[in-house]
Amino acid sequence: MSANEFKLNADEKPFDAPDGAKPKASRPRDAATLILVRGRREVMMGQRAKGHVFMPDKWVFPGGRVDPGDARAKAAVELTAETETLLKAGGPVRRPPRAYALAAVRETREEAGLVLGDEKGPDLSKLQFVARAITPPYRPRRFDARFFMADAEAVLAHDEPAAGDEELLHTKWFSLDEAEALDLPSITRFVLKEVRARLAGDTVEPPFLRWSRGAHTLERLKS
Repeated sequence: MSANEFKLNADEKPFDAPDGAKPKASRPRDAATLILVRGRREVMMGQRAKGHVFMPDKWVFPGGRVDPGDARAKAAVELTAETETLLKAGGPVRRPPRAYALAAVRETREEAGLVLGDEKGPDLSKLQFVARAITPPYRPRRFDARFFMADAEAVLAHDEPAAGDEELLHTKWFSLDEAEALDLPSITRFVLKEVRARLAGDTVEPPFLRWSRGAHTLERLKS
């Protein structure tokens, strides 16, 4: 365990508990999520369909796996140097940093019908890197996920979600208190608290959450 890494208390577990037999540990898949904030008091979320194998019925932010083409997608403005550095921190990174941001942008378009930017592409400099989390080996589906946050008024032409690809249902805006009252995955609830702290004006270094030596651990990443 590194000097900047520490174990979380029992009531701070950022991941859901095992569900059934312990599976053989699989390699995590790269994923990205975008948390859109409106008026510094609302976040956009959608509910996963009941039939999904992964987190059915749970309320989440738009997001999903990183595709090979995401690294080559257009952008009007690239990531800031600070965000690039943070995305490279915490261990091996298998893709260019922009791939994670553009995956989050693409998933938001596909799942919520919201487009960031224009024909030149999104302004990635307006995306803040909020957190990184690797699903523990005891979960049947594992992801190495990066969470981004953006001001909806600064990145969207319109902020009313439309029907997407049926990954998310009932997509809409919630106040922070309303969002915390939803049926959330543990990691979503943890990241939502990080978002609330940022909106309150606190200086927050992005957490890197993972399973290390038999326990949930957290390391704050530095640029």
